[in-house]
Amino acid sequence: MDDFPAGPASPGPRRPPLSVVIPVHNGGRDFGRCLRGLRDSTRSDYELVVVDDGSTDGSADLAGATGARVIRVPTRLGPAAARNAGALAASAPLIFFLDADVAVHPDTLDRAMARFDADPGLAGLFGSYDDSPAAPGLVSRFRNLLHHHVHQSGTFEDDARPARTFWTGCGLIRRDVFLEAGGFDPKLYRRPAIEDIELGYRVTRAGHRILLARDVQATHLKRWTLAEMIRTDVYCRGVPWLLLMKRSGVVETDLNVSRSQRACVAATALGLLGAAASPWSPSLLALLPASVAAIVALNRDFYRFLARRRGPLFAVASTPMHLVYYGCCGASVVIALALWHFKSGRVEGEPAPAPDGRRVDPAGAVASPNPHPSTRRPRSKAR
Repeated sequence: MDDFPAGPASPGPRRPPLSVVIPVHNGGRDFGRCLRGLRDSTRSDYELVVVDDGSTDGSADLAGATGARVIRVPTRLGPAAARNAGALAASAPLIFFLDADVAVHPDTLDRAMARFDADPGLAGLFGSYDDSPAAPGLVSRFRNLLHHHVHQSGTFEDDARPARTFWTGCGLIRRDVFLEAGGFDPKLYRRPAIEDIELGYRVTRAGHRILLARDVQATHLKRWTLAEMIRTDVYCRGVPWLLLMKRSGVVETDLNVSRSQRACVAATALGLLGAAASPWSPSLLALLPASVAAIVALNRDFYRFLARRRGPLFAVASTPMHLVYYGCCGASVVIALALWHFKSGRVEGEPAPAPDGRRVDPAGAVASPNPHPSTRRPRSKAR
């Protein structure tokens, strides 16, 4: 029988049912907390595969000390390529993708695996951040609580609902489905972006099912700054996602791009235009408070949630953050449509996606269809 690296708390080398894959680049203290969360998990029969994406802070050594199998990448390739490398190295039939700044709850892996045990036809699922973000500060708490609320909203049956996207912050997928779909596309997404959303579109377009499970949660450890929030919402998510929808012909109405959220973007744009034009027509300044009132009304459930979780003052203080968020969404639309029309649907320097049947490998090259490397692994001491 082949020997396989066991999970950090597993009693001995054996073929695990689950591989946890974490890409990391200078993970620091957050990565340490991520690894401790896995150590404290109620499930121990997993292997841990950490892809060190050119770290210089000792992240690889930290992962190795916990019993993880560490794949070192000499130069930074980006999260899409790093996750591909981890998936290829994984020996289990199920892959749990986890970000290096996310700490699972003790029951997160068990809850995710239970859904696959109960539903053999399920291809993938993802969860959400919990409502207890670790980082202090208004921006960090607002940003993480917004993510939690969006992923917890909608019509759920048995705490789950169908999804067309995927999420690698805390998501589980069948390895064979992942490889057949082509993995993540590191040519299209060299930097952190929406490579997981694009994968979800391909997986569901092929007829597979993905669920959003609201009982699968983890704690986000990242500390956000306002500048980082704006950069992420515009250049890492908003613009790439709209370009993806234009390329794929998908009219997305879920999560951050629901109809009510689009109405909020329009209200924000109207309020900002009114404020900008007020020097010439002072009466137009009234559009700004009107737009704020409309946004609060359309998001009343969110503001009630913020008030329950952090208090009424926090909910009120979050309103400017919400306006910034919707302003980023509006800017993303303008930038993406300009790129689409003036670049004929392609961003300069952005290669076309690989045709069906070809897989983009971790280094960004296109490999032959359906490669399947040997899953033999050297003996690894369990920790």
